[in-house]
Amino acid sequence: MWLSDFQIVLPDRVLPNGALRIADGKIAAISDQPVSGGIAGRGHTIFAGFIDMHGDMIEQELEPRARVDFPMPVALNALDARLAAAGVTTAYASVSFSRGAREGERRSFDHTSRVIRALAKARGTARVDHRIHARFDITFDNAVGVLRDLLREGHVDLVSLMDHTPGQGQYRNLEIHIRNKAAQVGVSETEARQMVSETMAARSRPQDVLLANMQTVAQLCRDYGVPLASHDDDTAAKAHLMADLGAVISEFPVTLDAAQIAVKRGLMIAMGAPNAMRGQSYSGNLSAREAHQAGLLSILAADYHPAAILPAIRALALQDPAGLAGAARLATVNPARALGLTDRGEISTGKNADLVVVDPADRVVMTLRNGEMIHANGTLPFVGRALETLV
Repeated sequence: MWLSDFQIVLPDRVLPNGALRIADGKIAAISDQPVSGGIAGRGHTIFAGFIDMHGDMIEQELEPRARVDFPMPVALNALDARLAAAGVTTAYASVSFSRGAREGERRSFDHTSRVIRALAKARGTARVDHRIHARFDITFDNAVGVLRDLLREGHVDLVSLMDHTPGQGQYRNLEIHIRNKAAQVGVSETEARQMVSETMAARSRPQDVLLANMQTVAQLCRDYGVPLASHDDDTAAKAHLMADLGAVISEFPVTLDAAQIAVKRGLMIAMGAPNAMRGQSYSGNLSAREAHQAGLLSILAADYHPAAILPAIRALALQDPAGLAGAARLATVNPARALGLTDRGEISTGKNADLVVVDPADRVVMTLRNGEMIHANGTLPFVGRALETLV
């Protein structure tokens, strides 16, 4: 099947009126001119399917309100549809092992382990290719054994090292963190300040214990061939340490200095699409646009909102030296390379036909994975014909 007369975003350039052919779930051919007899694009644009290496949405779907638990099938189906509608064809669900989580809470290691196993079991019937990004809180040494078991079972595809202790990392600005906590929980700033103080005390750990946890997790990643990421690097020293441990991605660096060191050490910088779309971090940290202007940004992640990926690409395209093609690489080519996904991430012959069709109003109107339609918003006149041809 030919998709003809579309604007096609290739890894290195944009074809204004190109065509591509899909066969057996792959991209079989690409033409820089329209092809007669194909499905007409009518002003639409085709991107490679977006690859999200960090999305927190599964936790939101499982517990949409505090202490309101949804069944895994309900939560996963809702997330699956939400991702496909945003053009995401490969998604790494970020699930966390956090110190201090009580039994039954969404980041306790028992709960997280059940979520990971359930996600792995459901992958075969989902629209999107769901993978697991295990976020390991370095203050929570009890989770080391659980993570080892999950890696041994082949259920984890990416591991990141994080420390969400207030006063450093993402929450280095305590006053902003306290205000955000008060708004999030619905309490006064005085009450939020007390909560933050209690969290800091509960998470306090000797530095040698933290380092041992990081070294153990890093070795487990090497043993099982799973990429390692750092999280919220806020100093040059931390960026150097994460590089020494073998991290290949620096997620959401807090300062420009930390991001610069990470890049010099060979790490790829990942930042949130909501940050790039809005032009600022909600917690007052490094702006994704600033990192991009400095030539440091490599990857856009959904973070907490997959619909932000497309508008973030559009915003960054205005300042990217390679324009739209360069900005699109942040959600396609680059995460594929960082995560070792050699069969996807770009529109080129032989790659998976993971595609996103966007209309002139910048709405995702159709998403294909392996050449099969996993989302359509009903506005395309050729959808019925596409369904017949794609199957």
